[in-house]
Amino acid sequence: MKLLMLGGTEFVGRAVTEAALERDWEVTVFHRGHHAPPPGVRALTGDRTGGERGLAALADHAGDWDLVVDTWSGVPTAVRDAARLLADRAGHYTYVSSRSVYAYPAPAGLDEDGPLVSGASPDDEGDVPYDRAKRGGELAALDAFGDRALLARAGLIIGPGENIGRLPWWLTRIARGGPVIAPGPRTAGLQYVDARDLASWILDAAAAGLHGPYNTVSRPGHTTMGELLDTCVRVTGSGAELRWTDPDTLLAAGVEPWSGLPVWLPEGELYDALHQGGHARAEAAGLRCRPVGETVADTWTWLRERGGTAPQRPDRPAVGLDPRLEEKLLAL
Repeated sequence: MKLLMLGGTEFVGRAVTEAALERDWEVTVFHRGHHAPPPGVRALTGDRTGGERGLAALADHAGDWDLVVDTWSGVPTAVRDAARLLADRAGHYTYVSSRSVYAYPAPAGLDEDGPLVSGASPDDEGDVPYDRAKRGGELAALDAFGDRALLARAGLIIGPGENIGRLPWWLTRIARGGPVIAPGPRTAGLQYVDARDLASWILDAAAAGLHGPYNTVSRPGHTTMGELLDTCVRVTGSGAELRWTDPDTLLAAGVEPWSGLPVWLPEGELYDALHQGGHARAEAAGLRCRPVGETVADTWTWLRERGGTAPQRPDRPAVGLDPRLEEKLLAL
């Protein structure tokens, strides 16, 4: 198979690229040149925010591809321009989207037929909210590729290579040891996907010609907050003491769910939307999610290989609990 990866040097894009190389596929990576792509690919450079001029290297490249995978999360016009350019040169286009495209609040169990955010367009540019940007990207892919377009609507993505900082923050904090604020309840179910499992599914689904939207997440409760943090303690070997704290106490103290204590959300609409989504269609199409212990252990190994510091996307704010606020909570 011949794969064109739009991106391919960080996190999900890199996971897709590496998975394709493991299959001995021929891989071309089109990227901005900010990070080195994996060895063994053909690299083309350009800036998709530059319109047609930014796609010149792609337009001038001779040849075509069986599959295209696109992880773009910025303005939809970048997806539109690339998809139009490639419509007659590629057999299939996968756009890595997000479950944020569903109209909020998304009730627990919502499947791919749920109502979508309004006002999105493939022609949107400028300062576009994330949900509209992702839906606009979907529309751009569909406009150019029709039933040759696959929409992988991911939720929380973790694993080695994470450049958002959620699991890396927990591992780094727990590795320091001592008492650690842990958001209760321990039994709260979590829903996510390991980037490597997402990558493997995307390649299988694209090669099989699947099209349309799929919620590419684990089943709700694939793990729990307790199992996730207990595993962080075990793999780091820090002996940290998890101080389980009820949600009301955390919220009253000003802790921000999801960002202040990554991954965690108290019960309510946002929890239902992000940790209780419908997953059956992707599972029936072959999505398999590895045990949380493997994801945590491999992420810790990757972090240590990097000297303990994870990369940080410049367009995303850093996550994690302010140490001063943690001290106050530990003193309660």
